[in-house]
Amino acid sequence: MNGMLWLLPVALGDTAWTAYLPQATRDAACTLTHFVVENAKTARAELKRLGHPQPLRDLCIEEIPKTLTPADISRLLLPLQQGIDIGLMSEAGCPAVADPGALLVRRAHETGITVKPMSGPSSLLLALMASGLDGQRFAFHGYLPARDPERGQRLTELERDSARLKQTQVFIETPYRNHTLLAAMLATCQDNTRLCLATDLTLPSEQIASRRISEWKRAPQPDLDKRPTVFLLLADVPH
Repeated sequence: MNGMLWLLPVALGDTAWTAYLPQATRDAACTLTHFVVENAKTARAELKRLGHPQPLRDLCIEEIPKTLTPADISRLLLPLQQGIDIGLMSEAGCPAVADPGALLVRRAHETGITVKPMSGPSSLLLALMASGLDGQRFAFHGYLPARDPERGQRLTELERDSARLKQTQVFIETPYRNHTLLAAMLATCQDNTRLCLATDLTLPSEQIASRRISEWKRAPQPDLDKRPTVFLLLADVPH
């Protein structure tokens, strides 16, 4: 009998697990002894937060390499072939969504391993839900180019695609560059384009605001420095 690959969402910040996880997800994580994770340090913090009954030093926690090869995937999933269940954990939010764990899930399906997704927070879906933008048609683009002119060109492309497809464009940035990205958007995007900023989701400091670019230009600029933020853009569709 093969083991099962459990997909375990984790906290988006430092808060009690009862604020973001169903009991069933927490209980599943606490029965496992083998984990494959994006970041071992944050995974240990999460397991401690969940109150895992075993000492953390006794758990097998394998980190996904930065450059993930087919041999790495086989090695990380080997316990499944020995009948041992594995928990897959991202650094924050849902594993395998904007996360290298997707390649492990793909291999699990290819080899007949049962994949079990568990409920928990996704910053992307929470932001989309709260944005008031189009939730029927949307696309996630990860990180935009870090420098201009490439960043400005990419924003123009996304805005044009948003208008053409009537599609919400979703992206993120390294938190210390949030202000730079916001400034680029205010300088590049059309005044009627809608922009939502969803910051510190699920945390006591959570802030979500959705306005047109022209309104953002007039409003006091939000404090985004080093605070995880999801950016959502929806171009005004001409009639």
